[in-house]
Amino acid sequence: MKKLLLLLAVPVLLLSACKKEKVIDDNDLPRDARDFIATHFSGITISQSVREWDDTNWKYEVYLSNGTKLEFNHRGDIEEISGNSALPDSALPSLLVSYVRTNYPNEYIRKWELESTTQEITLSNNVELVFDKQGNFLRIDQ
Repeated sequence: MKKLLLLLAVPVLLLSACKKEKVIDDNDLPRDARDFIATHFSGITISQSVREWDDTNWKYEVYLSNGTKLEFNHRGDIEEISGNSALPDSALPSLLVSYVRTNYPNEYIRKWELESTTQEITLSNNVELVFDKQGNFLRIDQ
């Protein structure tokens, strides 16, 4: 009998452990996320907004009509921007933009990600650069 109960409980536990995501209305994004989009991606429409539980907090993924994907934390702070074309300089830390302009003048930034202790960018030639949180260059990531 105990084995039967265990067999019945396992699928329920597995289903409840799955990520919880939900397509949401753009107005349900945190205010800071909406302000960020309006400031740096004005004129580009939101295709879809998704709220997802990541085991500790909500996070938000926003897909724009130009193919750009934005990820925000539960407070609406930007944590990742990715796209197939150049990201707007205004949406990126200025020290990183300056570094790329100086050292990679023929390339553009197509991805930026904020990690716990670093920031990483991917250039149009797929070179990945790692910076500290203050924007100081650390290394090329391979």
